[in-house]
Amino acid sequence: MTETAGVVAIGWPQLVLSAGFMVLVGIISIRLSLGIEKDLAIATVRTYLQLFLLGLTLRWVFGVDSPWLVLALMLLMIVMAARTILKRAPDAPPGIFGSSVISMGLTGFIVTFAVTGLVVQVEPWYRAQYVIPIAGMVLGNSMTGIALALERVFADLDGRAEELVALVALGATPWEAASPSVRKAISAALIPTINSMAAAGIVFIPGMMTGQILAGADPLAASAYQIVVMLMVAAATAIGSVVAVMLTFRRRFSPDGVYLEKGIRDDEHALADGSGSI
Repeated sequence: MTETAGVVAIGWPQLVLSAGFMVLVGIISIRLSLGIEKDLAIATVRTYLQLFLLGLTLRWVFGVDSPWLVLALMLLMIVMAARTILKRAPDAPPGIFGSSVISMGLTGFIVTFAVTGLVVQVEPWYRAQYVIPIAGMVLGNSMTGIALALERVFADLDGRAEELVALVALGATPWEAASPSVRKAISAALIPTINSMAAAGIVFIPGMMTGQILAGADPLAASAYQIVVMLMVAAATAIGSVVAVMLTFRRRFSPDGVYLEKGIRDDEHALADGSGSI
């Protein structure tokens, strides 16, 4: 191993050796008949390939340092995050992709540039070395929160279907009927972030702080960056979850405010697909 600028470089022998951890997990899976060996192997290979490709891409992006390239990469990240949300919320109504793009876009641009421009005060404002990693943390964490919020709100709405039908029949608006589910979903999306903030520095050392310390940064300076990141992530998760849920919960109701129960939705989908009969 060699040391460059205070960082112990990891070479190919060390990377191959680290794969032994996954071999160990694979052996455990085989002995306990967990059946995850194939998924584990694929995930391990993808980890190596994707992260090396990311490293090469970022090396090139940092060298170019163009505002248009930075914005284009952020847009690509937003679209891919929205596609991931779509996969994680299979019971969500049609049109969720567009709402996810809007919520991820608002969260990504507002929080990222608030941090880089107002807190860190990066010069120039589009400096890729700061904008892209921070945007990645913002989008990655808000994506998880948004997916959880959407999955929870629609599951809770379906669990309250009879109550919602009764409330609407008695004159309640869609918001009045759905608001308890909306609040519960947003709270659920924030719980993992709140738990992480409460345990940081006591139960675990957060990832960004660990990375900076390994890179030779002063631990106190690294802790300051980590505080900013954790508060940033909490804000991004809250903003993204609120926007996504508020843009989508109304899709469970008809234009005249009737709650669409699962049976009604299935019939409408069948008619739309041409597989139903009148």
